[in-house]
Amino acid sequence: MALPLSILDLAHIGEGETAADSFAASVALAQRAEELGYQRVWYAEHHNMPSIASSATSVLIAHVAAHTRTIRLGAGGVMLPNHAPLTIAEQFGTLETLHPGRIDLGLGRAPGSDQQTMRALRRTPSSADAFPQDVLELQGYLAGESRIPGVDATPGKGTHVPLYILGSSLFGAQLAAMLGLPYAFASHFAPTALEEAVAVYRREFKPSEQLDRPHVIAALNVIAAETTEEAEEQFLASKRLRVSRFLGRGRTFTQEEADMILESPAGQQIVQMAKYSAVGDPAEVKAYVDRFAEHAQADELIVAFSATDRKAWLRSAELLAEAHGLG
Repeated sequence: MALPLSILDLAHIGEGETAADSFAASVALAQRAEELGYQRVWYAEHHNMPSIASSATSVLIAHVAAHTRTIRLGAGGVMLPNHAPLTIAEQFGTLETLHPGRIDLGLGRAPGSDQQTMRALRRTPSSADAFPQDVLELQGYLAGESRIPGVDATPGKGTHVPLYILGSSLFGAQLAAMLGLPYAFASHFAPTALEEAVAVYRREFKPSEQLDRPHVIAALNVIAAETTEEAEEQFLASKRLRVSRFLGRGRTFTQEEADMILESPAGQQIVQMAKYSAVGDPAEVKAYVDRFAEHAQADELIVAFSATDRKAWLRSAELLAEAHGLG
């Protein structure tokens, strides 16, 4: 039986596109993913990033859910220190009430933004310190067992929206293990601690009401195309785009400039972020995905499709599903 495959939709706003174009593309991807047999689609909370449209994560989930029928949808994730747990319980309780059995809630503790944006969100660097307590408070609201007497989430109470801990370090692995929650590792952009974090999570896992055994979701990038050459071209385009986004500071580089930067130490850091990337024709991508799943000791894979061209982006999802034996 094929390992479950899910999708991390980064809700990118491509060159010449608007946020509305991004939302339409997200709906199209989720609808196609539902037809192809993907497990779930997640959206991540980012702020003050002109190339990403998923800042109001729960609103985007609601929009996509209204245009799909069966596929699970969720946050991958909500950056909980940016919010009061009660507010998130109400938002995702509303989603679960509207779309029963289809909603996931992944939780992270990073700001999802820069220092100035953190100020605009009314949070401080110490906000993340309360993350474990905030997760427990949120869990209580969703279970109908509030940790604050007299305060319930309506909607939310008793919906038992499943929680997932997201991370790229040992902290998230240890917390997920202690609470008996599924653990999703962000190896699509932070590959360094993958093996150690998964080992810690599996070793320290304690069963809970939500989960009786460890469940690891590992993330990777995928560009699948009809030919290896086409996939490699798309992969180079995606790396060039990352150079502009991470190092451009508002400036767009030419292809020649981006290639030179990719050879520099700063550029090599960007290349390293994409260490776990399956790039090639369907057979090559399947072989890589299988190797990665074993390497990560994963129970499920979540894929970020990296092609910058919209048609190639959607085609990657189709080719991977066919090669992996979904449906």
